[in-house]
Amino acid sequence: MVVPELKAWRAARPHVERFARAVRPGLVRAVEAVRQWLVRSLGAMRLRIARLTTVQFTAGAALLGLALATTVVTAAGPWDSSGQRTAERDLAASREGAGGADHGTGSVTPPKAPRPAPSAPSVLAGLGRTTGSVSSPGEKALADVLGPLLDDPSLGSERTAAVVDVATGKRLYGRASDEALTPASTTKIATAVAALSAAGADHRIATRTVLEPGTKELVLVGGGDPTLTAHEKANGNASLRTLADETARALKSRKLDAVTLSYDTTLYDGPALHPIGPNNPNIAPVTALMTDEGRLDDSSSGTADRSTDPAADAARQFAALLNDRGIKTKSPGPSKATGRAEPLAKVESPPLSALVERMLTNSDNDIAEALARQTALASGEQASFEGGSTAIRTQLKKLELPLEGVKFADGSGLDRADRLTADLLTALLAKAGAPDHPELRPALTGLPVAGFTGTLRNRYSGQPGTGVVRAKTGTLTGVHTLAGTVVDTEGRLLAFAFLTSSTRPTDPAATQKALDSAASALANCGCGA
Repeated sequence: MVVPELKAWRAARPHVERFARAVRPGLVRAVEAVRQWLVRSLGAMRLRIARLTTVQFTAGAALLGLALATTVVTAAGPWDSSGQRTAERDLAASREGAGGADHGTGSVTPPKAPRPAPSAPSVLAGLGRTTGSVSSPGEKALADVLGPLLDDPSLGSERTAAVVDVATGKRLYGRASDEALTPASTTKIATAVAALSAAGADHRIATRTVLEPGTKELVLVGGGDPTLTAHEKANGNASLRTLADETARALKSRKLDAVTLSYDTTLYDGPALHPIGPNNPNIAPVTALMTDEGRLDDSSSGTADRSTDPAADAARQFAALLNDRGIKTKSPGPSKATGRAEPLAKVESPPLSALVERMLTNSDNDIAEALARQTALASGEQASFEGGSTAIRTQLKKLELPLEGVKFADGSGLDRADRLTADLLTALLAKAGAPDHPELRPALTGLPVAGFTGTLRNRYSGQPGTGVVRAKTGTLTGVHTLAGTVVDTEGRLLAFAFLTSSTRPTDPAATQKALDSAASALANCGCGA
């Protein structure tokens, strides 16, 4: 008996086959790329597995599965800026008479792009929901576990700590938890929550071109996107090349092949230099227009030599791109677009949720200061260091978070004038995990995973916190901090914050190891009341 093909399948089969051919090479490369890593990871985990409980093992396995799946689907790309794989976009286009990723709107991303999918909120929320019958760790039990670890002399002369049950928001342990210390980069957790609250997880930052009426003045208008890229491969970021493509087409349609190019950075106020000073590899001058965070190499994270005038450099790059597309320009200079200027083209950043996750994972100072200014703009403040600091505080006050003794001087934590408490950091993390604040979830899903990602990739070797602790690090000379979440042996999701400071610099490696040991102790703790 021969079963005939269904009519619907006969019509769809060519498209399905084309889709399979498009993604197969990427999947093969992805599987081969992760095979050896997976073997090494499983071998390493075998040494630790005896110390994990069933709940922690399940959580760790889920995390490893997520990491594997993420690697596979990323390599199976390429991905376009709206979050679709190119093959998926092509398939959708072949099945529909209209639509797809390019609507011809003059934007690199569709105006109503799909809502960004958070990295792992279901895992975090599930852990919180399934622990209703599990007792919270007791204060005395936690004190017995954490006390000796926090007395480690390598932590310096001052140390504060707090542990909170994320499901209830209740503080379970505190050690000078209301004392404000320099937080270093854990400040970024506050910046993340404030930006998500003020501007929204779906907000995108636009970079545009406009033409002044009655003139041939073209203005490149910065919107404050530090991830705008001039590289040939945009990797999901807004592309200066795409903006040049669309601007050149718009000019040619108006019979223009020569313009005077200006650039507008007036969205931001105040000084561009961070108080730490010029020529710092940790951050570029903070301006509304820049490409690739002002980096002078091909890096996308970590320290790097930076441009001293990122806006002017971006304008020069744009002029060269226009020239390659048949549009001649005069030397660019600063200007301000008028309200009468005619819009020509626009590109947009990834959604704020993605920027927040990238900022937290890589401890990205440029994104942090940009998000502080986006928070200021959404809050009606000036987009400056001072305005951003005021706006962050305003947004956290609206969320009814503990702010006594707290001071914000910037959005990145590079400024030593910042002061945060362990109570505030744990309250921020608990608020981000609250069921009634799903818009804040990227403040959790962006946290580095111990032993796997971001600034924790090379830490936690041989410790039970590997794969179970997610935390933001903070480091300045004499200052070391760690704040994040951990699943204990009974499946309870805990938020913790440890801040240390010393007038006499400590050994960074020893201090970080002591902080990691404290977080690992929480992961290894069966401290139910």
